[in-house]
Amino acid sequence: MGELIYGAETSYEMEDRTLAHVKVAAGAKLRRQESFYLSWVVPAANGSGRVSIWLSPAIPLQFHFRGNTSPRLNPVWVQALELTAVSDRGMIVLPEKEAEAYIREHPIVPA
Repeated sequence: MGELIYGAETSYEMEDRTLAHVKVAAGAKLRRQESFYLSWVVPAANGSGRVSIWLSPAIPLQFHFRGNTSPRLNPVWVQALELTAVSDRGMIVLPEKEAEAYIREHPIVPA
């Protein structure tokens, strides 16, 4: 279980594999100087509910992984995370098994 460390002291636990995909998707947006919400569901084992944080290039952000090996990234999952970020709701951390379905339901429309 890794941690997303937001700002100076606030941290959120997230599975290392999920965290790695969020890091890549969020990093792509932040490199382009884009700000957005990042939201996820809190599992019942951790108290339930939802969390939304505002990500901006001006706010310190760290990704702390517990495991010592980087997971193989699923490009479909990264793409699905990036696609969720263009909505008013911001980037939604959806489960990996839902990524392909999300992309099918939300095709990219050429400009």
